[in-house]
Amino acid sequence: MKIATFNINGIKARIEALPAWLKEAQPDVALLQEIKSVDENFPREVFEDLGYNVETHGQKSFNGVAILSKTPLEDVTRGLPGDDSDEQARYIEATVMGDNEAVRVCGLYLPNGNPAPGPKYDYKLAWMARLEARARDLLAQEIPFVMAGDYNIIPQAEDAAKPDAWREDALFRTESRTAFRRLLNLGLTEAFRARTPGPGHYSFWDYQAGAWNRNNGIRIDHLLLSPQAADMLTDCQIDKEVRGRDKPSDHVPVWIDLAA
Repeated sequence: MKIATFNINGIKARIEALPAWLKEAQPDVALLQEIKSVDENFPREVFEDLGYNVETHGQKSFNGVAILSKTPLEDVTRGLPGDDSDEQARYIEATVMGDNEAVRVCGLYLPNGNPAPGPKYDYKLAWMARLEARARDLLAQEIPFVMAGDYNIIPQAEDAAKPDAWREDALFRTESRTAFRRLLNLGLTEAFRARTPGPGHYSFWDYQAGAWNRNNGIRIDHLLLSPQAADMLTDCQIDKEVRGRDKPSDHVPVWIDLAA
């Protein structure tokens, strides 16, 4: 089962690039972030014609997450538990049946948090605490699950081309990285680092200042696996070349293969 996460930075802007990548990469499941569309305006027919089932949790003009799956999506839930007043569309869950195992997929778009400190950063940390609580609930069920998406977290200095430039940014502040480590310390596996050590691997390059051409990137798109899912992990890769194509997102897809 090939599961990908991809912050597309607007479905309208990526209406040609995204289907092209899907046809090429053929993920069984694609977790999308920043669709920037209300549910009724999402161009689901484009993806249904490619053989995908489509579930969205959108809002107007910003945020928004979606799941595309070649097999039916079961028990779909929208919104991260823990705060009924949170109106931002940042989280969606569903169960996907593999050949041998059912996998719970959790697609997330974690708040950016800038400027930090401040209310937006407080929201980011509170959101991460809710995510940790949800991970604890899922771990208690002892099922294979994947929490994947744009975490807006640079876990380590090696995950940024220029870490010193990010020291006081919400993506790299100590509190942010500590909250991310708390997730890992629950027993989750960060798929990419389980397969590939060392610096120089990024999933985001800003549109400004020639970041892509100078490879001034950061790695902020992650797939965290429960122990049951980690046992099935066979590969994890970053489709870096997608960033150099026509009308790209500032993020690229990251994907795993599970023997599910």
